Amino acid sequence: MPHPSDGLEGRLQKFLQGAEDTIHLVVAVLLLILGGILLVGVVNDLVDALKGPYHEATVVLSTLDNGLVLFIVAELLHTVRLTIRNRTLDAEPFLVVGLIAGVRKVLIVTAEAEQSFRWNPQGMELVILVGLIFVMALAILVLRHATRPRDFTVLKVPGH
Repeated sequence: MPHPSDGLEGRLQKFLQGAEDTIHLVVAVLLLILGGILLVGVVNDLVDALKGPYHEATVVLSTLDNGLVLFIVAELLHTVRLTIRNRTLDAEPFLVVGLIAGVRKVLIVTAEAEQSFRWNPQGMELVILVGLIFVMALAILVLRHATRPRDFTVLKVPGH
């Protein structure tokens, strides 16, 4: 009896897997390049800001914003690495990236709103962002509980 990987279907599966791996590697290389560019940019911006007259809030906000974008790129690279290694796409890393992006946006909106807060655009945006962050955190918790129930066992206290 011929093995399923010997026929046309097997060769097609191998070709598609190779193409998929190649795409993942290209994405990983692009994320590495982007991360390097971002890292150099963040350091240069920080050094330039510290040399001249600067406003502390502007420097902190800019560095925090760019640093969190760099963190998002690093998490995406981690996700690509896991996808290549496990040959499966996990939802949890994308939820973590979304959580980081949501927190980043909340920090930016609140920092910008510090000078002149208006409920209509900024307040509504904050409410929506906090709701999204809550939903993503809950989704991560549910996903972890569903895939790793042993991490959520209740500790038994002796005598109770």
